[in-house]
Amino acid sequence: MIQEIVIKSNAPISLKPLVESAIRGKLKLLELGIKRTHEQLAVFETIHAMTTAEFERRFDGQDLQESLEFLDWWMEAQALHELEEEYRALKEAQLD
Repeated sequence: MIQEIVIKSNAPISLKPLVESAIRGKLKLLELGIKRTHEQLAVFETIHAMTTAEFERRFDGQDLQESLEFLDWWMEAQALHELEEEYRALKEAQLD
């Protein structure tokens, strides 16, 4: 799906460099969040000797007993999916 955003301003300076800089800044923050989340997921994977993908499949299928730790793991995995989706969306954005 192609989306287009039009920004209008009476500012005396060009907005394009400011928007590009804001996107680059957000991408860096997302990269840090993704890295931190991967690190958190690695701890769960080590403790439970399974990948996050396997955990999600088993947790969603109710093959695992619900616990606070598993809920924390699931929330970290969901956070990773959201961070990666935002990253992809901004990375693919083109400013004309």
